[in-house]
Formats: sequence, C-alpha cells, structure tokens
Amino acid sequence: MSTVRTPFIESDLNVLSKHNSVKVCIGSGPVQMIRVIQGVLHAQIVFCWFASVYAAVAVLTATLLKKKSIIVVGGVDVAREREFNYGLWLSPWKSTLVGAALKRADRVLVVDQSLRDEILARVEYDGKNLEVLPTGYDPDFWQPSGPREPVVLTVADARNEARLKAKGIDILFDVARRLPRVRFMLVGHDTSRFKELVAPANLVIHAPVDQATLLEYYQGSKVYCQPSRREGLSNTLCESMLCGCIPAATDVGGSGRAIGDCGILVPAGDPGALAKAIERALAMPESAGSKARDRIVALFPRKQREKRLSELIAEMSR
Repeated sequence: MSTVRTPFIESDLNVLSKHNSVKVCIGSGPVQMIRVIQGVLHAQIVFCWFASVYAAVAVLTATLLKKKSIIVVGGVDVAREREFNYGLWLSPWKSTLVGAALKRADRVLVVDQSLRDEILARVEYDGKNLEVLPTGYDPDFWQPSGPREPVVLTVADARNEARLKAKGIDILFDVARRLPRVRFMLVGHDTSRFKELVAPANLVIHAPVDQATLLEYYQGSKVYCQPSRREGLSNTLCESMLCGCIPAATDVGGSGRAIGDCGILVPAGDPGALAKAIERALAMPESAGSKARDRIVALFPRKQREKRLSELIAEMSR
C-alpha cells in the first residue's frame, strides 16, 4: 500500500507480483483508511511504501492480527524540518502513531543509512528490524545516447511550498541568476502554484513528463544539479548519473554516497558554492559522466533490490 503511485513503487510492485498474489491499495482520505484495514484482513503480508499514517494503521492492524509487515522508508517520512515546515514528524500525533508502527513492523527497509540514523534518533528502540536496502535502477533503460548540450538539468516534484524548499527550487533559481550564460532546465515543476517565484531568462521549466521523455532530457544534458535541502536517496540523481550526466549536488541524505568522487558535492543552502560546482562540472570531460554511470551500476543495481525483496517475502511466508 501507498498514498502515491510512482515509478519506483511500480518497480517494487512488479517484483512482488512475480511470485505472489498482490492486492494494491493506493490513495488517501477516509475511504482509503477503510480500504487499508480491509486489505490487511485478507493479506498474509502487508507491504507499505512510506511510513505514513495509513501505513501505521496497516502495520498496527497487522500486529493485532499476528500478520507480517514491511515498511519502506524513503525520506520525507522521517523528516522534521521546522525551518520550512517539512515532514510528518512535525506533527505530535502523526509521529507518535508512525513511531509505534516503525517499532512493530517486522522489517523496516530504508533506502540510505542516513534514514536509519534518523529513525533511531526519532524513535527510542533497538532498531533490530531496520535494514538498509537502496532503491535499484535499470542500466539498460537509463543509459547515455548521442551528443550532449552544455545544459544543467534538475528534475523535481515541488507540489507545495514545503517540497519546493526541500528540493531547493528557490536555490536553483538563485544559482541560475548567478550564471546568466549557462542554460538551465527544470523538469517536473508546476509554475502555476508558485507565481511569486519568477524564473530567470536562462532557466526553462517543463511540466512533469513520462519516463521515456525524461530519459531524453537526461541524455541531452551534461550536468545534473541537485539543489536539495533534504533527500533520502534521490532517484533522479541516480537516473541522471546512469545516463552519463555529471552531478553537482548538495551533500544531504544519500547524495554523497551516490556521487562519491564522481561529481561535486557542496553544503546545502549555499547557492554560491553550488554555482561554482556547476561551473566546474561543465568544464569536466565527458569521461566524468561515464565514471558517474559506472558508480551507479555498481552500487545500486535493480537486481540487488529485487533479490532481497523476494527473499524477505519468502522468509515471511513460511
């Protein structure tokens, strides 16, 4: 179950569906809560993407019925960023409910070690059910192709003010103004919701696109910029690196692990440092993009995640 449907959730769903009968429950609102409880009644194992209130209800119901449960933590579900009002853990009642579910789930999968550390800081327990299992990526789909332009690409879903700050879209606008001769592209941003943010002339904004179109954007851009103040393990960062983009990113969450020595990391919230990083990345040879791809292929293969998920489900089905 989940409150949203995304490509990485679909990927896990495909794995779970290969050898199991799966009932999908995606949505929000009072009716969804009823569907969640009904779903648990008829399930052997409960698999929840994100530690939401709905996931908490599912896991606690499963616990009462002596059924197995898994929660996958992606990042926002352990966030508590008072500065820009981001994260479920700003709410006392939500954090209490989710904390209880995290304790009682049979397994809590986190996509990066930083999230495991945050859970242990938020919830007072031994954390024996925590396991780091990164999201996995398909190098046969996300791959380089053709010539690149000296374009700096960012992909971000900023559906509200809090996510806009978390993804650092305001920082990206600042960086673009500092580099007026550089071409920037932002994909996935809904400009109608944030009319007070005026994009500089050298930044082109596109609405959300499908995976095939996104692939083309990655393949045509030399640099991928991740200006986030907050991340788990960024899917778009890893996808872009697989496509040969050179990353220039803020050192938050799992971005440092993803990039390693294959790009440039700067402190979060520093547009001046990020602008310099982008200039350096644009000056790097194409071979730097190949090195970035090789790192993601080695660290985050989709088959690694598929294998572990299959093992977990088999273990819990016994």
